[in-house]
Order: sequence, then C-alpha cells, then structure tokens
Amino acid sequence: MAAASSLLAIGFVLAFSVFTASADVVETSFHVNTLTANRLCQNQVITVVNGTLPGPTLRVQEGDTVVVHVFNRSPNNVTIHWHGIFQRRTQWADGPEFVTQCPIRPGGNYTYRFNLTGQVGTLWWHAHSQWLRATVYGALIIRPRRGQNYPFARPFGEDTIMLGEWWNADPNVVESSALATGAAPNISDAYTINGWPGDILTNTSCRPNNTYRMNVVRGRTYLLRIINAALNNQFFFKIANHNLTVVGVDAAYTNPFQTDVVVVGPGQTTDVLLTANQSPGLYYMAANPYASAIAVPFNPNITTAILAYQNARQTTPTLPTLPAFNDTPTAFTFSSNLTALVTSPFWSPVPQTVDENMFITIGLGLSACGTNQTCGGIFNQRLAASMNNHSFVLPPRISLLEAYFRNISGVYTTDFPDQPPLVFDYTNVNNSFNQSLLMTEKLTSLKRIKFNSTVQIVLQNTALIGIENHPMHLHGFNFYVLAQGFGNYDPTNDPRKFNLVNPQERNTLGVPVGGWAVIRFRANNPGVWFIHCHLEVHLPWGLGTAFLVENGGTPESTLPPPPADFPRC
Repeated sequence: MAAASSLLAIGFVLAFSVFTASADVVETSFHVNTLTANRLCQNQVITVVNGTLPGPTLRVQEGDTVVVHVFNRSPNNVTIHWHGIFQRRTQWADGPEFVTQCPIRPGGNYTYRFNLTGQVGTLWWHAHSQWLRATVYGALIIRPRRGQNYPFARPFGEDTIMLGEWWNADPNVVESSALATGAAPNISDAYTINGWPGDILTNTSCRPNNTYRMNVVRGRTYLLRIINAALNNQFFFKIANHNLTVVGVDAAYTNPFQTDVVVVGPGQTTDVLLTANQSPGLYYMAANPYASAIAVPFNPNITTAILAYQNARQTTPTLPTLPAFNDTPTAFTFSSNLTALVTSPFWSPVPQTVDENMFITIGLGLSACGTNQTCGGIFNQRLAASMNNHSFVLPPRISLLEAYFRNISGVYTTDFPDQPPLVFDYTNVNNSFNQSLLMTEKLTSLKRIKFNSTVQIVLQNTALIGIENHPMHLHGFNFYVLAQGFGNYDPTNDPRKFNLVNPQERNTLGVPVGGWAVIRFRANNPGVWFIHCHLEVHLPWGLGTAFLVENGGTPESTLPPPPADFPRC
C-alpha cells in the first residue's frame, strides 16, 4: 500500500509549517495558484496555496504577530479568513469577501497582519470567497508562549487531522451552476483526511492507493488537532480500538472527557489526546458524515487514514465501527459533554447581566424565481435560507466594514430584527412546506450593537423545507454556549438549564437538528462581524447577517483606518 506518510515520528511536526520559536513576528507568503491533482483515479485542476492540499500550516506562539503576504496568481478572486482569530485592532484582516474587504483580484496581492494575544490552541485559515475553501485551507496552530504550559501533560508528539471534501469538478462551477438554476448543488464525490480520500470507497470502481499515515510509538501520548474543513458536511471521527480525551475546542481549553467518537462540524476544531496503548498494528482513523437532514442527498462514503504503530507486522488495518449517518443522539451527547476549563489563563467568567436579547430563527426557505423563469427549487422557486426571515445579500462593490468606516449610505441598513416577524410552531415538520411561511426577504440588514454590550441570542432551528443541524460561526468573538435542546425554545423553563459557571466557549456551534441553542458574548471588539451558517451551500442562499459593533471611548476600542494596501473593488 502506497501512503502519503505523516512526517511525525518523534517530537512535534514542523513540516509544511512556518515556525520561529524565538520570534515575535512570524512572516510568510501565500502563493495562490492552480494545481492539477489526482484523486479518485482522475486529474482535476484545483486552486491551492503554495502548491499543496491542504495548504501550509502556520505554527506560532501566543502573543506573536503574524504577517502573511498573499499573492493571487489564480484565475479567481480570493480572500483569506483566519477562522477564530479575534482580530482586535486588525479588523480589516478578518477576510470575508465584501464583509471586511474587497477580494484580491487575479494578479493582485495583499498583506494580512494580526496579533495572537490571548488565544492558544487549534484554529485554521481558509478562503472566504465563493467555494474556494474546498481546496484553499490550512491549519493555524497557536502554542503557549515560552514559559507557559498546556493544562495537561506535554504530549510526546502531535499531528493535525484536516477533514475535507473533494469534487471531481471545479467547486466554484458547482456553486455557480446551482445558483443559476435555484436548485441545490451537486454533492461531493469523496471526503478526505489531509487531502486524501483513503483506501475504502464504495459506489466506485476506483481504488486509490494514497492514504494519510500517522506513525506512533506504543505507550506514548499524542495530541491530535482535528479540523473540519469540509464545505457541507459534519463528521463522526473514530480511531479503531482507541479512546480519545478531549482537551480543547475552537482554541479554548475544555475539562477533559474521554470518548471513542468525536463529532466535528464545518469550521470547528477539536483537540484530543491519543494514547497508543494497543497492540502494535495498523488501525484506521475514519470519518463518516453526520447527515442530519431528512431526505437530503449526501455522499455515504467514509474517509480513512492509518494509525501505524512502530514495528507493526499487520498488513490490513482494523476499521472502527462508526455511528449511523443520522445518529443525532451521539452528536448531541458529544456537544453537551463539553465544558470550559475555568482555570485556563484565558478564561473570563460569563457575564451575568444581558444588554441585548435576540431570538433568531435559522433555516431554509424560498426566494422568488422571477418572471418567465424556470427554477429548480420546490414550487418552481429558488432555494434560499434566512435568519429571522432576512435572506442576507452581500454588497457587490464595497465591503460592509469600509462602508461603515467611511459613512457611505445606501450599502446596508441597521434594522435586522431582534425577533422573527412571525411566531409559529418552528420545529413542526407539518409546516415544512407551508408556502405562507417559506418566502424570504432579500436584504442587507445588520444589527447595531453598542460597544461592550453583553448579547444573548436564542438560535432557533426551523423545520421549513427540512430540519437539520446548522453550524453557526461568529467572526471576531468567542461565545459561551449556555444551553441546547430540541423542539421550540421555552423562555420560561429552558433558562433553568443555563450553565453560567463553566459553559463551553466556541466560535462555531452546531445548532441541534429540530432544536435550539442559547449563546452569550460580550461585544468588546468594534467593527462589522459576520455570523453565518458554515454549511457553504447555505451562505449564498442567505443564512447570515452581521453585527455592527460601535466604537468604544478609547483609541484601543476604536476601529482603525484600513491599511495602505487594502484591496479595492
């Protein structure tokens, strides 16, 4: 069996990384270009950074300043989002196209500069322009600064596991073709671990022989940094015959808990400790989709990598038993078990008083097809998605942040509602195709928030079109997950379930299928911050909005001007 082998044997991996142990500034270049890659026994032209899939890993220390020079030599517009980085005083570097910046045009370049104070753990970077993040992504690993330690025993070694998706097509064309018809896009052809599908595939005659391989020594403990970089799929992840100890999510430490399965949604990261305590052999690391939506097509394949013990004589790896694709109880149990490690130096207690209360419905819907047109959505309309029935539309010629900074009118409004326009039985599947509830409004409406306000949001899933788990990502902040549940949120009884002592802290949360979640955060970062579903199919349909956080009263709490090389539309 040929293998795309992990370079980890002993110690920490530095391959494909930029890491200067003694430096306060970490500087590198991203060259965005096309590459002909062979997967699933055929060639496909893809867009990548520095000629690799995944792209380069940035390895830095807490407190470092990162400088990344991006040179776009691809035929596509591109931006880079540093997923989970707060971007305090560097708001212009956040990256989402037409939210904080205009795209870097083909042939153009732009330098991202930001600081990593107050964050330790596993994050990642990815394109935030069209569907380019299908292949334009990489890990961003922040280690404790010198003299500080992990809140667990230092592992013998570590490795990064990036879960992804693969299309035998140009992902941008997949997206644009679907948007042209108003129908759902084609599903991916495979899932990947560190860019490779693995050697177990069904529904295909292809038998690829490239499988990622991680080498371990029996008796040693390793830190696995699991990142879901997939566009449209959540995953169950297991290693045959091994338990894992979760110690962090989204670059926030958790109370350790042991599990044999990790559930990770698009955009999320999970740090786990793996002890190589089994007989020397070969063991599959495997992931399969958590497909929570009913009657929505998905690829049933799994993706695999190999955990290889030193001196293993086994030739056929052992395969784990994975959860069923619709195993919502396992997904919910995993998420519910997460609590914060309050002894972490970066932990801040939960704000006990709330200044802004919001109740936001999230889900699918329809938008008008247009006169004399034929569309591929149900009822001859276009598939859409919304928050409080507002289907978010990005401006085409200026970013929201620049429009706010320069006080340019007519680009957006600040009337995003705190409540849905209509109260109904949100999670009742009998309402799924109620045409009086399905049509959405296409708007560029933002929510204005005073600096340092405490914001609490009930995220209420709906059953419109169908029910599914929506991974919601907030830029610029972490939030506390106070509670989660199924059905409609009960404002009388459900607050009794709030964890105000040690709730998990995240930047991306899967709102339970047919259910709700309550999050809380302090708006102490001025700027325009995107909140959206990280299922990429839902973003151009409109499942997002943005928070406009006003300036505070000091230079440190005031939005600075854009950098001199800021891209122009």
